[in-house]
Amino acid sequence: MRPWRRFLLVVAWAPMLAAAAVPPALDQAHLAAELARRPVVLLGEVHDNAVQHQVRAEALRRLLEGGARPAIAFEQFDRERQADIDRARRELPPAGSSLADHVIAQARAPKDAWDWPRYRPFVELALQYDLPIVAANLSRSAAARVAREGPGAVFTEPERAELALDRFDDILAEHERVVQAGHCNLLPESALPGLARAQIARDAVLAQSLRPYLERGVILLTGNGHARRDIGVPRHLAEADRPRAWSIGLLEAGSEERSPLFDVAFVGPAQVRPDPCEALKPKR
Repeated sequence: MRPWRRFLLVVAWAPMLAAAAVPPALDQAHLAAELARRPVVLLGEVHDNAVQHQVRAEALRRLLEGGARPAIAFEQFDRERQADIDRARRELPPAGSSLADHVIAQARAPKDAWDWPRYRPFVELALQYDLPIVAANLSRSAAARVAREGPGAVFTEPERAELALDRFDDILAEHERVVQAGHCNLLPESALPGLARAQIARDAVLAQSLRPYLERGVILLTGNGHARRDIGVPRHLAEADRPRAWSIGLLEAGSEERSPLFDVAFVGPAQVRPDPCEALKPKR
């Protein structure tokens, strides 16, 4: 029996979700049950939503207390930093620092923008239960090169063949729309194809990072956009592997219409934040 099957929960209310007009409220017990439905979970988030992070961490704790032992893959760690993670977790942390803080300090990208206190609980759980910590992401600098120069500037020919980045023209237009919306519709049209291809490359690399752990089970901590079934990471899994993957979207109130993009979605309070478009508007 595969390890993940021992912990598969039968949830009576889950079949009702497909018919529900509104996603259910975010709840750690129900989220934990959804984490156990498939061996491969794409666990979405809005990166700065504090409530989502708290509920996700408690749901993961429940899952692990029940005996599941998936790998934990982090969008927040670039794939080049895997050796730093593996080394740091074998070391004694400096005086006054926890092992989780030491792993983060050694493996985070220089000048990254991640709010690491929100992700520390997931690193702590992975260390507590001796789970693989997977550096899953394409770095920001590499993604920028893909946008400017194309995949050949970053990936070798064998890597390009494995990632099959030339097979996804059917989702390019939707990625362009998402990129433009994410930049408050202020980008020049000429910038969209490159940025969309960079996003596709990131999804392909995230999917690649999961492949060694498909049998064991793996949870990818990632943004909702990467968790989308239509254009996100699931599109880059082998066709035979897609049925074992489960996509979970964590939405903010007001974005419930996005729930069909995931296998299951939950809705919770929106994070109070300044208007992100103000910083992108041209200064007068």
